[in-house]
Amino acid sequence: MDFEPYRGELVAYSYRMLGSFDEAEDLVQETMLRAWKARDRYDRTRASVRTWLYRIATNACLTALEGRARRPLPSGLGAPSEDPGAPLTPALDIPWLQPFPDARFDAEARTDLRLALVAAMQVLPARQRAVLVLREVLEFTAAEVAEQLGTTAAAVNSALQRARAALAGVGGVDEIDEITEPDDPEARAVIQRYVRAFEAADVPALVRLLTDEAVLEMPPVPLWYRGSRDYGLFMERVFRMRGTGWTMTPLTANGQPALAAYAPEPGGGHRLHTLQVLTVTGGRVAHNVVFADPHVFRAFDLPGRISSDGFRRAR
Repeated sequence: MDFEPYRGELVAYSYRMLGSFDEAEDLVQETMLRAWKARDRYDRTRASVRTWLYRIATNACLTALEGRARRPLPSGLGAPSEDPGAPLTPALDIPWLQPFPDARFDAEARTDLRLALVAAMQVLPARQRAVLVLREVLEFTAAEVAEQLGTTAAAVNSALQRARAALAGVGGVDEIDEITEPDDPEARAVIQRYVRAFEAADVPALVRLLTDEAVLEMPPVPLWYRGSRDYGLFMERVFRMRGTGWTMTPLTANGQPALAAYAPEPGGGHRLHTLQVLTVTGGRVAHNVVFADPHVFRAFDLPGRISSDGFRRAR
């Protein structure tokens, strides 16, 4: 019995449930081990191997989420800051939402992983979250989900309605359908202009690429900003603090454009500073989630330091 073809989609599912890529990988490894040990008890007349694996993964996710706080982004914790000079103090006690490294999985496993949607789903109770993903994203039937959760189809449909209603009140979810795919020519052009402006430390050019209500947030720092003006003022602060001459490389995360940003070092070369996941809508950058977590860097296989010449050749 070969479970390996299902690993990618199970990692994506577990990531949606847990909000952590690291934990999702570990949980899927545990799921595979449990399935292997129980393979002699698998009954193909009751469920396909895929459905059976999802039942094991779902139970593992629900157990992992018992008594655990949700994984938020800063914008989910309170009002935006109005001080672009506020102290950048990390809140390391908060289990922040992590991004998903697209390049490590095939396109089918990465569907419906928008960062705003995953963040919104974290507000749902764990079982509602499972029902929503299993029914709406993975398109299991109500009967199949009921079997996976040990409940009834009527209870599944009721939980799905409650989940939909809860998500309808979460900010940012309505705009998810407007997000441009990273391989869309318009999105690529916007990101290329953003990279040129960032590497040139041209804050006015950066601001021109933003929507009026653009959001900038930087987990594990809990504060966040809304509006192109404050976004620009904060970027001026970044270049004053870290210098100019940055270099960036494009990639994708959560089915969205992303950038690895390398800050200049005094002795030459560049050191990895952040991974930025951008939302492009209507030809503008509407949201930028800037991650500075070493765990995130490792998940994306990003080198910690690069020489300028070596980086340019790699690009």
